Amino acid sequence: MVPGRVADLTGVFVKRLSLLILLLPTIVLGWGETGHRVVCEIAYQELQPEARAELDRLLALDSDFDNFADSCLFADKPEVIRPIDHYVNLPRSAMAVTSDDCPLANSCVIAAIHQDVMVLRDPKSSDAEKLLAVKLLGHWVGDIHQPLHVSFRDDRGANSINVDLDMEWANFHGVWDGEILKHSMGDDYRQIATRLGARLSDPQRAAWQHDSVIEWANESFQITIAPATRYCVWQQGACWYSADNMLLDEGEIRREQEISNSYLRRQGQVVELRLQQAGVRLARLLTQSLTNGSKT
Repeated sequence: MVPGRVADLTGVFVKRLSLLILLLPTIVLGWGETGHRVVCEIAYQELQPEARAELDRLLALDSDFDNFADSCLFADKPEVIRPIDHYVNLPRSAMAVTSDDCPLANSCVIAAIHQDVMVLRDPKSSDAEKLLAVKLLGHWVGDIHQPLHVSFRDDRGANSINVDLDMEWANFHGVWDGEILKHSMGDDYRQIATRLGARLSDPQRAAWQHDSVIEWANESFQITIAPATRYCVWQQGACWYSADNMLLDEGEIRREQEISNSYLRRQGQVVELRLQQAGVRLARLLTQSLTNGSKT
């Protein structure tokens, strides 16, 4: 190959690599490793014995993961599985999530949860299909309880809002994925799950278990659009990207959101609640689905 051709190909590779690096912050998916593990560890501890035994049997067939908490990372690693199913986008004029229909796409996290629950409940599903459904369901339930996974498409769920923090993902989505939890409780998922699980009460379990998937999504959305979250600006009947820009178009300058320690501390209570709710609800779904329980 001639030197000029090598130089051309090298230039193309560098440009593509640079583009990938630029795009990485826009594809952060979920609570981050700690959050997803916390949700699934709480769920595992909340499972009824029969359901836990069946879950253990399925996980024993998986050569990649030693426990349920780790398996809940599967949907993000080594590559993103069913990317569109990690979130749900709503119009900026939306006030609430009102149905199981995905408003702006053919699929979303709401549909994904229903889909994988059906796989688990289908007596014709193979063990391999059930194992995959278990790993994905654990991830989807975590995702739907991360508020910014129920948000807006133009800013990619706040991935396109910059923050001034010394963190791996310097965007607002990353703050909610991991920085708030890290600031409030650290990064030892077993310790966090034990602490959050110990705080659960039977009235909380009873109340949360009977909520529907739509309600889970709507809880997240109400947190997302709340003024205290500082994700968007309510005006003219819509939640704008910024005070002078309703939608973020490609190439436009991103806004920057200031994040303080007091913000991280205050929102830590919200994050802890969402992790508890996700764990309790995931346990119920698994208990029903793995033991032929009644429908949600």
